[in-house]
Amino acid sequence: MELQGTPSDRLPGVAATGATSARYAFMSLSARHPQGCDADYIAWHSLDHRPEQYRLPGLRNAIRLVSTPEARALRAASVGGHDSVDHVMTYMFTEAGDIAGFKMLGDELGAAGRMPIRLPSLGYMTADLAGMIAADHAVIGRDVLPWRPFQGVYLLIEEGAGSPAGLIDVPGVAGIWWYQGNRAPAQFSGDATGRQISFCFLDSDPLAVASAMTERLERRWRQDGGRASLAAPFYPVIPWEWERYLP
Repeated sequence: MELQGTPSDRLPGVAATGATSARYAFMSLSARHPQGCDADYIAWHSLDHRPEQYRLPGLRNAIRLVSTPEARALRAASVGGHDSVDHVMTYMFTEAGDIAGFKMLGDELGAAGRMPIRLPSLGYMTADLAGMIAADHAVIGRDVLPWRPFQGVYLLIEEGAGSPAGLIDVPGVAGIWWYQGNRAPAQFSGDATGRQISFCFLDSDPLAVASAMTERLERRWRQDGGRASLAAPFYPVIPWEWERYLP
């Protein structure tokens, strides 16, 4: 579908009505379930755990991503502990202070027997929003990209890399949000200081985007000296089709 009209980011009057307050991200990285219960986990998390988080006033959005064998085969980088990442859960908060309520809610749900299944954790990352850009063909503004339906996300976890804004013209990329990692609050272990974390929101199949993305990323890393521990296409969870995309 070709959308019509002037893109929002060229309309000062639209921008003047408001901007995103989702400035802080909490990411949970997990491996596939050792007994193959990934679909059961996704269903529980989607129907029980994730909706409860929206009682937190600082939570603006929550995105769950899943890898598949086909997507894994097209990764441009998959190094060290991040090679085992097949599930990515991202909560977008207004600020770091919102994590206290997030931890309290998790503890209460756990004590009530509401966490019956877990995935092998590969750690947590927290980060501050550093930049965003929307493709003209998406029409919507950069501030609202994570709320636009997407076919997938190309996720980058890099060190020493320049701005990912130049990837906006890769076919299938609707927009990009990128973050600068920091040390997670004391309630969680993890230190993403020095890492740049980018979400490339896709309006084409992630597998179709991945090949073009790999070529562009390799050229970019040669030019700026950056390196990536993860550069990978992921699928979103499809409600009530829990087994559609599995590791």
